[in-house]
Amino acid sequence: MARIITGLDIGTRTIKTLICQKKSSELDLEVLGQSKEISSGVRKGVVINIGEVAEIIKSSIDKTQEISNKKIKSVFVNVGGAHIFSTTSHGLISVSRADQKISQEDIERVLQAAQTFSLPSNKEILSVFPKEFTLDNEKGIKEPLGMKGVRLEVGVLVLGGFSPYLKNLTQAVLDAGVQIDDLILTPLASSRAVLTPREKELGVALLDIGAGTTGLAVFEEGDLIQTTILPIGSAHITNDIAIGLRCDIDTAEKIKLESGACIFKGVDKKKKIETISGEILIFSQKMLSRVIEARVSEIFEEINKELKKISRRALLPGGTVLTGGGAKLPKIKDLAKKELRLPCRIGVPQGFSSPLEDPELSTVCGLVLLGADLETERTFPAFGKEITSRLKKIFKIFLP
Repeated sequence: MARIITGLDIGTRTIKTLICQKKSSELDLEVLGQSKEISSGVRKGVVINIGEVAEIIKSSIDKTQEISNKKIKSVFVNVGGAHIFSTTSHGLISVSRADQKISQEDIERVLQAAQTFSLPSNKEILSVFPKEFTLDNEKGIKEPLGMKGVRLEVGVLVLGGFSPYLKNLTQAVLDAGVQIDDLILTPLASSRAVLTPREKELGVALLDIGAGTTGLAVFEEGDLIQTTILPIGSAHITNDIAIGLRCDIDTAEKIKLESGACIFKGVDKKKKIETISGEILIFSQKMLSRVIEARVSEIFEEINKELKKISRRALLPGGTVLTGGGAKLPKIKDLAKKELRLPCRIGVPQGFSSPLEDPELSTVCGLVLLGADLETERTFPAFGKEITSRLKKIFKIFLP
């Protein structure tokens, strides 16, 4: 039986919709249709104008429905913006059964216990990821179900966001006439599309460089150990070019895409381009590269600070995987290797029958892949029991 899954990526520069079909007999997803619209009403990954965003979402959904000839009723949506926060928490319970065997109910209870802490006003929990379980002081347990013991503990990574921004996002999608299957953090969606299980096991940092934000997700031993979203992205590079070359923003974007590079090598050449107003702009290739390198280096500097917080700076054997529209900048991989002192590759989505090998599509592809994972959870529930809580369903996907 084929299942239809739709992803909706609400970004600062574009809003993308992707509809796929998952056949139980096939591993890869079949792409039925996709569309991309210019975004408006979104600032640094956050929905600022609900009505404006709802209109664009509706347009994108309508186009995708037309292409695929399928009705879209619900979507998996990404959550972005620097308001996203992560914190660690700890839960402890006594095992309930008389034979001291740990049940699924015990696991759910200890995870619930880990979520009972006070949050600042206007903040809410989005997802919970167990890092490790401890049974009678024995640490490092990944799957305690069926083990025997008296005292069960869990350490978790809790992700949350600013409630008014989450409400804006939700309202914009609902106003576009579709329901929400789930809200998933942007770098987590991208990591599902581009990272391999081996990289997650070794230790890897996923960098999703969007227009208004850069998302970071760090995995080790198969677990998510850190995630954050920085309010800086490839649109800031465009702004720098516009200021440096004294040109309009559309010309700056064109220059970035056609002539930009993160590292300058070779003989400096003067280049010409016609601006939107019809003027001829002459600029130096070397100067352009310096402007771009300065801003991209700043992004990597912020990433290094985040890695230092968790003592993983230059210490991830799986290296760095760059994705998102910003990862298409020429020589960004070379600059990343130099600044982050880690192996680096450009990540493109995997898991589709027809190739979607564009880093810009990683988030929307990841949303659909996670949606397919959740559908499998519902069809073949773990431990013979369906887990209905959204938090529990989401974290299960990221368990090794």
